Formats: sequence, C-alpha cells, structure tokens
Amino acid sequence: MDTLKRELLSQRVRSVKPSGIRKFFDIINTMPDVISLGVGEPDFVTPEHIRQAGIDSIQQGHTRYTSNYGMLELREEIATMLQRRYNLTYDPAKEILVTVGVSEGVDLTMRTLIDPGDEVISPDPGYVAYEADIVFAGGVPVPVPTYAKYNFAVRATEIATAITPRTKMILIGNPNNPTGAVVPRAELEGIAKLAIEHDLIVAIDEVYSRLVYGTEHVSIAALPGMQERTILLDGFSKAYAMTGWRVGYVAAPARILEAMLKIHQYTIMCAGTAPQEAAIEALRHGEADVQMMHDDYERRGRMFVAGLNRLGLPACEPKGAFYAFPYIGDTGMTDDEFAEKLLFEEEVAVVPGSAFGACGVGYVRAAYCTAYDKLEEALVRIERFLKKH
Repeated sequence: MDTLKRELLSQRVRSVKPSGIRKFFDIINTMPDVISLGVGEPDFVTPEHIRQAGIDSIQQGHTRYTSNYGMLELREEIATMLQRRYNLTYDPAKEILVTVGVSEGVDLTMRTLIDPGDEVISPDPGYVAYEADIVFAGGVPVPVPTYAKYNFAVRATEIATAITPRTKMILIGNPNNPTGAVVPRAELEGIAKLAIEHDLIVAIDEVYSRLVYGTEHVSIAALPGMQERTILLDGFSKAYAMTGWRVGYVAAPARILEAMLKIHQYTIMCAGTAPQEAAIEALRHGEADVQMMHDDYERRGRMFVAGLNRLGLPACEPKGAFYAFPYIGDTGMTDDEFAEKLLFEEEVAVVPGSAFGACGVGYVRAAYCTAYDKLEEALVRIERFLKKH
C-alpha cells in the first residue's frame, strides 16, 4: 500500500499523456484476426542479406561496445550517402552520431538544445513523440496548423506568425507522420529564411525521406546557410524495414554533436554492434531493396486512398511515408469513437487523428504498410461499417 504523502512523479511526466498509438497497439495484440492499420511498421521482413550481416556479426564475436559515436565504418558510409544524396559534407569523426533509432535522436536534440521556457515550433498534426520530447526537456511546444487544402504541408507563413522572442527551434518531420505530407522546396526555402533571420535551429526528421512519391524530397540542411543550423535526423527503420534493429543517426555541426554525446554516453553508451554492422550492409548493398519497397508502398497507397475517397472518407494523396489521413467528421462520430467502434465491430485498427495534435481532430491515421490484399479487405470492412452507421 502506498503510504507516501508527497507526489512521486515529476510535473513534466504528469503533463504528458500516454501515446495514443500504443493504446491501440496493446488492444490489437489481443485480437488475432484484426487488420492493423494502426502502427507504422513495414510488413516486409528486413532483407535477407542485411539480416545475415547482423547474424555474421554475432557469430564472429563482435559483441563488445563500439565508440560512443558509433562504428566509424558506419559513420563513413552515412557521410558518403549524405554527400551523394544532398551534396552535404559531414566529418564522420565529429559530425555524425549513431543513435538507437531516430527517436533517441529527437530526444537528444531537445535535451541538448532546449532550456526551460524555450519554445519549439512544430507542425500540427505531427508525430506523437515530438511534443512529449519538448516537454521532457522543459521546453514549450508551439504547434502550427496545417490544412488539407494544402495537403497538410507546413507553410512558412504559419511558422512566421508563431515566432516569438522565446522561439529557439523549428522541428519538422519531412515527410510527415501522420499525414504523408512532403514540404515543397519553396516552403522549405521560406522556413530557412525565417531560421536565418531569427537565428533559429531547425531539427528535421527525415526517417521517411526514401519513401517519397511523385515529387522531390529536399533536405533543408542542403539549402544555403542551413547546414550550420540544422540537426538532420534519419535512420534505417522505414526505408530498410529495420524497425526492430533500432539504428538511427544525427548529422549536425561538431559543437552541437559533441554536446549531444554527453547525454548519449551517459544514458545509452552506444547503439548495438550487430545492428550497426547490419546498417553498414544496408547502405552498401540495400538500394534495390529500398526501391522495391518504395514502389510497392506507392502501389498500395494509390489503391487504398482511392478506396477511402470512394467510400466518402476524403483523404489527400500522400506524397511520402505510408499513411492515409482520411476525414471522418461527416460520420457523426469523433475520431476516438470511430477508431474504437471500427476496431471492435470490424476488427480494423486505425489511430485517432487527435493523437497527433488538435488539427488531427476529425481524422484517423491508417497505415498502408500492410499487405495489398489486407488493405482491400480493410476497405470492405470499412464500407460495411459505414453502412451500419
């Protein structure tokens, strides 16, 4: 029995609500026949040659700590890839840090750069961890709205109106989770101009950057004057179907990265050795795998989004990632009610849009990274559900 009279939990922890995604994930695990469109997890298994590289690492006895920064060989491959993709030059010895997924990278960014009361601007809807990480660091989240009429892409004009003397950082997921929005070059140029004018840091989460459809992906770090004020966050989970390996990285100016390392070395030490060696294999020989998965997601997304629109659930065409974000407000249900009833009545799992911010109210997120035939069956079940309600 708890006899302590004082409040045990910190105010920061108490102010953050549990993840809306995890709530549904826990329920899904108890339902064997559910079609899960809830969790952004590729249904592809990590490609065999990448798995084998991890197995070989273990069998060869590579089971010790690596450098806190991560294996130099992996950092060199990351630097080579960033040079090839964006014409960005990073020193692999001082400007790249291997993390336990991009999630650690976001957390490190906030805890390294944000002081209590600093404001961080971020698009709404946005990934659920962003607001929590800002709060855990003592910062103040400042959501800026995005709109379906602009395909949910954040606009520089919206960010400009949110800047105050306390603003320190702009945090953007590009492509966006949950909407699949890709920020156009012109808007990124406008955001870069604001960052330089107001002396702000930009943290850019590009974990879906290899999954972009019918448009270009531009890294804001590659725009003039931006590399020195950009924290570039990326990883292997989505493009290489390596979610469980937990490998990501941060690319940033050496002074910032050295400060991040303080937190990383005291809390994490280093990413796993076998996962890092698998990531090396992914970068060296995984390009065909990425392209195959990209093309399949694009095919699934076209079919699924067209199906949602046909059923009267308006959804923008996602330009990146693997999420549809249909509007369900005309059903007369809240997004929470819609998701809960759809799960228990038709065993299709989606996530309420409100889990991703106030601008997600009236929407749900449906991940189309599951098999094509399951997506077709999900549409059948959703149509049946809509007819009942």
